[in-house]
Amino acid sequence: MHPMLTIAIRAARNAGDIILRASEHVSHIQIDNKEQHDFVTEIDRQAEHEIIKNIRTAFPDHAILAEESGRHEGNEYTWIIDPLDGTTNFLHGFPHYAVSIALKHKNRLEVGVIYLPLTNELFTAARGEGAMLNNRRIRVTKQASLAGALIGTGFPFKAQQQQYLDAYLNMFKAVCVNTSGIRRTGSAAIDLAFLAMGRLDGFWEVDLKSWDIAAGIIIVQEAGGVVTDLSFNDQYLESGNIIAGNPKMHQLMYQLINPHVTDNLQ
Repeated sequence: MHPMLTIAIRAARNAGDIILRASEHVSHIQIDNKEQHDFVTEIDRQAEHEIIKNIRTAFPDHAILAEESGRHEGNEYTWIIDPLDGTTNFLHGFPHYAVSIALKHKNRLEVGVIYLPLTNELFTAARGEGAMLNNRRIRVTKQASLAGALIGTGFPFKAQQQQYLDAYLNMFKAVCVNTSGIRRTGSAAIDLAFLAMGRLDGFWEVDLKSWDIAAGIIIVQEAGGVVTDLSFNDQYLESGNIIAGNPKMHQLMYQLINPHVTDNLQ
């Protein structure tokens, strides 16, 4: 196994243990508002601290970009961390939240891990080595038409995202009327993991953060999927805008979504 993937798995599982123990007494957890509709808990911070400790022990010179503590300077390797993707779900006992860890070397994603502590599902990928779910190889679906396709998404619900809402709702309508259904788990990391192993046929969302999607992107790619931004380019980590699916489904979704892309979503 890729040595950096081994460290990412260990860090994700250790963080998942913290989250799982905390899920038994959510009512006692301290909650802070980062901004409207955006929460952080002491569990987010504890899980992030555990991940960073594991990474720093193995690779003290690597840079880190973490949701809660921001950027930690280092060399050309950067770990991109979301310690608890789906914090609102976690606080409500809604069983969809995950640990997401990716490694980027210069401008290329190399390793991705998404761990769902409640179900003990571990999604992993290393560049050129394929994608796995609990050591079983996974692939995106072969769905070749919009009819019958199940698509994942997330809503632009935060205050600063309201500028995208009209364009997004137009995209939503176009996808909704042409497919068999749309699902929202409340975690982009989980949506991408589910896409990689065939529970979803496609996924799109706007204005995400790099830690929401970095691990999921390489897992989808290694599972045979295609990922672009809304302009069919590879600036998804910079823009936070993403379309993903198997090669045919990605193309079909792009054709539905692209007419509704506005200047501020390029």
